[in-house]
Amino acid sequence: MRFSINNLIIRGKWISLPALLLCIVTTSIAKYDFTSQSPWPEIMKERLETILPAAMETANIDAWLVICRENNNDPLAKHIACDNAGQTAVFMFYFDKTHKNEQTERLFKSIAFSPVGEATSLKDMAVLDDVHPVPRNENAIVFASELIKRLNFSTVAINMSDEDPQADGISHTQYKALVRALGIEYSQRLVSANTLIQEYLSIKLPVEVDIMKEAAELTAKWQVQAYQQVVVGKTKDSDLALFLKQKMREHGVSDAWAPSQNPNVVSGTDRGHSHATDRIIRHGDIIQIDFGIRVFDTWVTDIQRFAYVLMPNETEVPEDIAYYWASAKQGRKAAFDAMLPGATGKDVDSAQRAVMLATNSKPVMWSTGHPVGYVAHDSGPSLSSTNSNGSKQLKPGMTFAFDGFHSWIMKNGQAKTISVEEMVVITDTGAEYLIEPQQNLILIK
Repeated sequence: MRFSINNLIIRGKWISLPALLLCIVTTSIAKYDFTSQSPWPEIMKERLETILPAAMETANIDAWLVICRENNNDPLAKHIACDNAGQTAVFMFYFDKTHKNEQTERLFKSIAFSPVGEATSLKDMAVLDDVHPVPRNENAIVFASELIKRLNFSTVAINMSDEDPQADGISHTQYKALVRALGIEYSQRLVSANTLIQEYLSIKLPVEVDIMKEAAELTAKWQVQAYQQVVVGKTKDSDLALFLKQKMREHGVSDAWAPSQNPNVVSGTDRGHSHATDRIIRHGDIIQIDFGIRVFDTWVTDIQRFAYVLMPNETEVPEDIAYYWASAKQGRKAAFDAMLPGATGKDVDSAQRAVMLATNSKPVMWSTGHPVGYVAHDSGPSLSSTNSNGSKQLKPGMTFAFDGFHSWIMKNGQAKTISVEEMVVITDTGAEYLIEPQQNLILIK
């Protein structure tokens, strides 16, 4: 093995030293066996007891109603324990006003109006305060409506949203049935759960962040290993994608987003969100791998790693490519430094784009970043100057994937972009990387 200051040559292939160190670091003893039983049920229960009441307070909601069913369930079903619903079930989380010593207290409660067939197992889970069995010839929506009327809620949030697909779970027929059961007066109290859901999903418990850190380590390590497979002039982008798919199968994890587009491996011009093609990797290529995994069938990652294929006469990155890489990292740092509690997503995006302007980058269509956690593009503040969610504030416990961009026009007249994507969690003092960020291009000879 031959050493140089910035890079190593391994079996005739070049790899940056920070990338190699990343491989070494991530071979440490794992805390989690992703093929074992998922910790999600207990974590979900803790979230319902701690994060959900705070989210409802922030959104100024008295009650949250979710209608669940078999085969075409609400996107939030897994987050409230109604993912095993058969016939229509209604889950409600609400503040019940009680009077004590001439003062009004708001007690947080939860109830499921569950088909009798699933009610017993739901009770055994002990996630909700109460489970009301619904006979097979009766309607859960009617039972829930009667509770709404009896407790006289001012606002009842339902999963309808024109902003967030995860918050838009109620079907048209379910909505009509609910309105019919509530009547005119109470149906006018129905509001969108969009803000509530964004508040609820965007905050992660420390144990969830811990799981995501370990998943992120695997995600980055496997990308480095994929680059070690490259044989210039023979290996295709799709070969690297197949290598990563095999890694996922071996370790019992699945795709963070659409399987046909994960991972996206691009050695040529920009392709955006797409599948890896059969393009053969050549000397002078800058290779991008955009890759994410799902662990315990719940938490996801979204990380990119970049490599440069040295020309036959090169021993280091050429000056122009080195400038593009350094500029992208500079944008990443600006975004990272701007991710403070209380800052908006627009603040972060503006900081990153100021660097793009100063370094003569071409503009890009993508936002600087997005929430990540339960899906790759999760609910919460968008790190964007154009998305409506960009005006929302960052809070401790939120997790993001974000990029530092530099884009230029290649000799063929087409665009190429470096987007150094990493994952962070927001703390009381600022952002914290989930894993060590990529510092140098991985070099392939």
